[in-house]
Amino acid sequence: MTTMTEASVREFKMPDVGEGLTEAEILKWYVQPGDTVTDGQVVCEVETAKAAVELPIPYNGVVRELRFPEGTTVDVGTAIITVDEGGGAAGAGGAAPAAESETPAETPAATPPAQETPKPEGRKPVLVGYGVAEASTKRRPRKGVPVQQAQVQTRAGAQQPEAAAAAAIQGELNGHTSPAGRPSPVGTPPSAGSATPAAGRPLAKPPVRKLAKDLGVDLATVTPSGPDGIITREDVYAASAPPAPEPVQTPVAAPAQAAAGVSHEGARETRIPIKGVRKATATAMIDSAFTAPHVTEFVTVDVTRTMKLVEELKQDKDLAGLRVNPLLLIAKALLVAIRRHPEVNASWDEENQEIVLKHYVNLGIAAATPRGLIVPNIKDAHTKTLPELAQSLGELVSTAREGKTSPAAMQGGTVTITNVGVFGVDTGTPLLNPGESAILAVGAIKLQPWVHKGKVKPRQVTTLALSFDHRLVDGELGSKVLADVAAILEQPKRLITWA
Repeated sequence: MTTMTEASVREFKMPDVGEGLTEAEILKWYVQPGDTVTDGQVVCEVETAKAAVELPIPYNGVVRELRFPEGTTVDVGTAIITVDEGGGAAGAGGAAPAAESETPAETPAATPPAQETPKPEGRKPVLVGYGVAEASTKRRPRKGVPVQQAQVQTRAGAQQPEAAAAAAIQGELNGHTSPAGRPSPVGTPPSAGSATPAAGRPLAKPPVRKLAKDLGVDLATVTPSGPDGIITREDVYAASAPPAPEPVQTPVAAPAQAAAGVSHEGARETRIPIKGVRKATATAMIDSAFTAPHVTEFVTVDVTRTMKLVEELKQDKDLAGLRVNPLLLIAKALLVAIRRHPEVNASWDEENQEIVLKHYVNLGIAAATPRGLIVPNIKDAHTKTLPELAQSLGELVSTAREGKTSPAAMQGGTVTITNVGVFGVDTGTPLLNPGESAILAVGAIKLQPWVHKGKVKPRQVTTLALSFDHRLVDGELGSKVLADVAAILEQPKRLITWA
């Protein structure tokens, strides 16, 4: 067998895909051990506290090992995949998945076969930390197991006939316990119906352990049903289910359901892990609510003329193919109001005890996504023409819906717009994004009776709400900004006269 040169093996570590992030969850692997990869090829997708990001690998070679399974949260700087730049041994099948290796250096390719042990027809699956059920090769003793015990385990595996091993495997697949005399993963036969080896730790894969932890289930109390006495997801669900008056079969949770939260048919509760974007949003909102003193002001405005202008702009050839809607003109109105009152575009520097006036506007747009609320922003929005602003808004919304918003797109915002009107909501009291001075909430635009030119007529009406940091923005400044936005939406010609 060709041995692998360790000098040719490169480790790819979890990068910091955003400023100051400390961890990321592996959502999906696009490669497997033995696959050939090239420099710049995307090998996995990870989710940070800000967004989902695809990671390209900077090496050419053959994948030797995936260090972590999907669904694992990994610290930044930790190696997640190894690549053999030589490619020979891994390409010949020498690489083994991370789940079949106790340490990175302890792979079948680097371990010579035992001369006195006949080669079995197949190899049983192994779990991290439990060794191989039928020892076909000599292995180094597992950490924490005495050398004498490891040697007994190897000899016991070598003395077992192939026919007996096959019968034992078939018996376990049919739901029977291991026959007497068959060595357990640590060298002693397990008792019937028990998933606890001699070392005292139940057999379960990492995702099943995490599921048990989320449900509050002690794996030592769970009766295993999988091969080799392995505890499965269904076993954990069965152990967590409330007592029923009559025995019923516990349904198997679908993979998508298990990924979204811990639930199954008949359960009275669903538990969803707090992580990724949702966890970051919760932390940011707590910090915002209890750090910046919020003040919210409201105004109801007739936007009939703005809605007519939107319909006219949709027919303009200069805006052909672009997203033209009320949000476009609301964003432009807010940018004009900020230009007239630049003091509102600021931040509070607690450490240096300074107010930082921003001479640029990075306009945030709150977007609801399957992963939670995110707020990407349009960089230097104040410099953009109406067609450029429309193009930027369209790209921002499309990218957010696809889940491809980069962490960089969500950093450096100064003022935000949240459009709660798309949900049929009239208004709200939005919380500031940390580090920003103001956020404008736009309510639903509805046909309502309105006094227009001395007569009650049906008009298009909406309610605006402006929340601001009262350390930076006093009532007068906040009122002027909100009044300007309302005045522009009532008379959109002011976009020309005031700009």
